[in-house]
Amino acid sequence: MRLLVVDDDRKLCRLIKEYLEPLGYDVQFAHTGTEGVERAAGEDFGAVILDVMMPEMDGFEALKEIRKTSEVPVLMLTSRGDEADRIVGLEIGADDYLPKTFSTRELLARLRAVTRRSRRQTPDGGVDEEISIRELQVRPASRTASIGDQPLELTPVEFDLLESLARAKGRVKSREQLVEEIAHRDFDVFDRSVDVHVSALRKKLGDDPKAPTYIRTVRAVGYMMIDPAREI
Repeated sequence: MRLLVVDDDRKLCRLIKEYLEPLGYDVQFAHTGTEGVERAAGEDFGAVILDVMMPEMDGFEALKEIRKTSEVPVLMLTSRGDEADRIVGLEIGADDYLPKTFSTRELLARLRAVTRRSRRQTPDGGVDEEISIRELQVRPASRTASIGDQPLELTPVEFDLLESLARAKGRVKSREQLVEEIAHRDFDVFDRSVDVHVSALRKKLGDDPKAPTYIRTVRAVGYMMIDPAREI
């Protein structure tokens, strides 16, 4: 897999390269946000590791530009793992985040998780199962979704979240369950990543959280995809 690391810390870039290349990754570098955006748009990468604090263009601006043309999985690096940085990154399309004090094992686990979620191949000759809820169609095999004739442009995490809720329509999924399913890690009581992704997904569905058509918040528990057949 070709991997792009966008970070002005050249020492950290070398450390990532030394760790990941023996594991089969082709690690490429960009040391400014501008260069990172250009390379992400012009080349084929399996994932991008993107630092928040960089000269010329910070990671948030770079991510906004990348998302205009690509759904490549993006793992953001934050200097201290601040919640504010994580929330902003997730809101604008990051797939996951990692504080810069990460261990190499955690980096590899997060990287494998975001790339696993991004696989969009449909099995040859297979039938693309469809889950229908009102005007919403979710097709897990091809990892596509639409409302009516309008395709939804979803990040890998947003699609996983949508699929999980759609498969369990009419049943509540807790935040703990959703974090485990979409991020493959333990739930942290201070982790608002699921809430941020649900908020982004609702916007793309055109769903009003105060009068939801698709996703209902279950106070202090989690979320539920509304099953029209059970609604009175």
